[in-house]
Amino acid sequence: MKIQLRTAPRAAWKEVEVKAGTSIEDIYRTYRNEMAYTALAARVDNKIEDLGYKLEKSCRLELLDMRTQSANLIYQHSLSLIYLKAVSDCLGNGVRVEIQNSLNKGLYTEIKTVKPLTTRQVQQIEERMRQLVDADLPFVKEIVSREDAMAILEEDGRREKQRMLSESLKLKKVKFYSLEGCRDFFYGFMAPSTGYIEHFQLVKYRRGVLLRFPHPSAPDTMPPYVDEKKMYQAFGEQTKWDRLLGVSYVADLNEKIENGQYKELIQLSEALHEKKIAQIADMIKKQHKRIVLIAGPSSSGKTTFARRLCIQLKVNGLDPLYLGTDDYFVEREETPLDEHGEKDYENLQALDIQLFNDNMNALLEGREVDLPSFDFLTGHKVYGGRRTMIRKDQPVVIEGIHALNEELTPYISKEEKFKIYISPLTQLNIDAHNRIPTTDERMLRRMVRDNLYRGHNAQSTIASWPKVRAGEDKNIFPYSGEADVLFNSYHVYEIAVLKKYAEPLLSRITPDEPEYAEAVRMLKFLRFFRTIEDDHIIAGNSIIREFIGGSIFVE
Repeated sequence: MKIQLRTAPRAAWKEVEVKAGTSIEDIYRTYRNEMAYTALAARVDNKIEDLGYKLEKSCRLELLDMRTQSANLIYQHSLSLIYLKAVSDCLGNGVRVEIQNSLNKGLYTEIKTVKPLTTRQVQQIEERMRQLVDADLPFVKEIVSREDAMAILEEDGRREKQRMLSESLKLKKVKFYSLEGCRDFFYGFMAPSTGYIEHFQLVKYRRGVLLRFPHPSAPDTMPPYVDEKKMYQAFGEQTKWDRLLGVSYVADLNEKIENGQYKELIQLSEALHEKKIAQIADMIKKQHKRIVLIAGPSSSGKTTFARRLCIQLKVNGLDPLYLGTDDYFVEREETPLDEHGEKDYENLQALDIQLFNDNMNALLEGREVDLPSFDFLTGHKVYGGRRTMIRKDQPVVIEGIHALNEELTPYISKEEKFKIYISPLTQLNIDAHNRIPTTDERMLRRMVRDNLYRGHNAQSTIASWPKVRAGEDKNIFPYSGEADVLFNSYHVYEIAVLKKYAEPLLSRITPDEPEYAEAVRMLKFLRFFRTIEDDHIIAGNSIIREFIGGSIFVE
């Protein structure tokens, strides 16, 4: 039979002939020299399949490496099982491991031992992991009924997984993977064998262990280590909040939705946000900061946060001026071009840095400034409509993707600046070993907002997401460590709310569309959540309102 094959995202399709029953892995082995990186999955007629999948009819097949989200998650799942097996081999089968959240280009995990974990023990676990990889052992897949899965989890003592499965009524079949007797449930695919997982590193970090691996932009290179102290603290704070709210896993959230306790959960979660914003406002006043810079990745809720911060600053007796850096775009004909020859509006040089600094310093000195407004229709700045001056104690709150980059404000005194990084840092996990990627949470937010406010369908959001992520990796994430404070804009209840809006959008994507594979992955992920149908209790100033509508700050 004939298949259309592509070995790289921009490569040309080629027609090849294979026998019925040929596995994708066999095809990959034949063409692996044409690939820049190791294949971990394939898109077969717009549906993701693992490398063990056997082809029975003609199709279009695209081999996927770690640069795609699906393959990246396969790498993480496979590495996690290797890690769990190595911990069991080194420390004993009864040791509990929690894979909690992303941190420092990897996963932050905690190994629950009686005595504190030593550096030598972490080294031994890593050595055992490398032995398992060198042995190229198979990941054995087993698909069982929901009832049999419940019995397996009971036998293995995986209570939180058992609770999750009992709540997931639509889940009829459950997929387990085993590595030399170490068996676990993962909600995604795995690599065929341990030999596919070549690059990783273990680092003993505070109370836990960092399980580090390559960034999707460079799948064969370990990223440099940077101690993300503020990120760690933010995740730790969210863990405490989740415990206060009585929600550590998805099953806890589902239980509260089922028994009607979700309304109090929403109120408490919103109150915690308000308390944190008030604390940040207090810090700004106490430190006499006058230039407040806010940045974060797409769909973080920057606009709502900035407006709520301004209100809290007013409560403190201050009268902030709110600005966005978009009004400081250079004239359209001066916009720098990207590598494809297209105008790059996310480039720092797309902003008139000198004018921005001159205006801000003039405001700080008490002089009147003719602030520009950028006309996006003509591509030029317009003057005369915003002549402004501020008092000596009046702060300026500025939102923009480059706000934390020191190159945006090189001529403004550091003593004047207070930098805030905002992002939804998801701490709620499906179970102890299946986390919810923050990037998935943000894409759900953006998908719902794009449909509501911009008339875009889910296909458009999914198609543009890789470019959005690439821009964040370049312009936002590298500067998160510059922040004076990190605000976690995540709500523990929000996926259950977003599901009501996102599920219909994802369900409209058909198998003949390129975005179908990602839609299927997201729909499978959403199956674990019960839906909060009645969201009227969510206040108009909530960050979630920025995405589902009804915000008092966003028209």
